[in-house]
Amino acid sequence: MVVMDITVVDHPLAASRLTIMRDERSDNAAFRAALADLGTMLVYEASRDLPVERFECKTPVAMAEGIRLEDPPIIVPVIRAGLGMVDPALSMIPDAQVGFIGLARDEKTHEPVPYLEALPHDLSGRTVFVVDPMLATGGSLLHAIRLLAARGATDITAICMVSAQPGVDALAQSGLPVRLVTACIDPELNEDAYIVPGLGDAGDRLYGPRNIDI
Repeated sequence: MVVMDITVVDHPLAASRLTIMRDERSDNAAFRAALADLGTMLVYEASRDLPVERFECKTPVAMAEGIRLEDPPIIVPVIRAGLGMVDPALSMIPDAQVGFIGLARDEKTHEPVPYLEALPHDLSGRTVFVVDPMLATGGSLLHAIRLLAARGATDITAICMVSAQPGVDALAQSGLPVRLVTACIDPELNEDAYIVPGLGDAGDRLYGPRNIDI
């Protein structure tokens, strides 16, 4: 059995931003700012082992060895909450491509309802970063990863701010080619499938309550 690679970013700056996101007193602006900072930190960590190429770089004084990414990853947010992680990712990897997967949550069944897919047709040999602030049941993320795997992706990293243990378990047991980078793993879900203690609905806290049905 293949063991899924899980990285929990244990850093005081990451923990402080996560605390702001958890705090119910944080308004949309404070939540967005903290999410942007934490997203940058997680993408930084997720990129640690990306392949690089080396080249000569001329400084004002002498020649030096330069380094750049060999093949920048494709950033794929799970809309809508994942949109908040796109700019932080691009601030770290400005030459990355971006794809989109749109999934709404059925509040009765807690199952993902797909409504958008904008991805390259062939992801063979490409590195993909799937970004979504929350990993709760794992339903939405697993749906997204299956779409990517169906297009040939075999190097997929899920980047989530807060993960629930049931969702982590579902991801690990899926057999899909994915690793997880997260700021924390919370122990459980409540009866509405929200992460406990979690931080509420990330999409609502980023953009305000959803006022249309998808």
